[in-house]
Amino acid sequence: MSEGEAPLVNRVAQSSLITLNLEAYFPTEPIVHFDLQDYLFQGLILKEKDFRESLKEYPWSELAGKHLVVFCSTDAIVPVWAYMLVSALAAPVALSVTQCPPDQFIALYYQQALDRLDAAQYTGERIVIKGCSDYPVPPFAYALLTARLQPYAQSILFGEPCSTVPIFKRPREVSRE
Repeated sequence: MSEGEAPLVNRVAQSSLITLNLEAYFPTEPIVHFDLQDYLFQGLILKEKDFRESLKEYPWSELAGKHLVVFCSTDAIVPVWAYMLVSALAAPVALSVTQCPPDQFIALYYQQALDRLDAAQYTGERIVIKGCSDYPVPPFAYALLTARLQPYAQSILFGEPCSTVPIFKRPREVSRE
């Protein structure tokens, strides 16, 4: 650096911005799909006795450390007890058991993860919700996180600290003196 030149300053690093990365909430454990279609008689109905026998043969222990998504990919009428039975057998082993279409699992997973977030810890803070992700974070998660933070945060931005889109800014309180 020559004389008279000001040193480079990383204003992003010096800012009071807090970056939240939704990618950190993405499930890292394997997700297993359990399709009840595979247990339907002639692809139409579920016979309780046959179903129970088939479930006895299922390798439930292989679900250890995994999330199980239970669904039926055909337009068959599946009794509610079938989902309950699979859940009862899988729950002692699997990390989680969810009944939903496979493409909805990630949104439900984020719902549960963000329900556990203590948004009050961000009271008065300037938050950046990180935009780029290597995982398919659903738009639902961004909307939910924004709604959770808004009652507390001073401001919410989207993107990267060096390039953000303003989402919310709390109005300044006017003193009445």
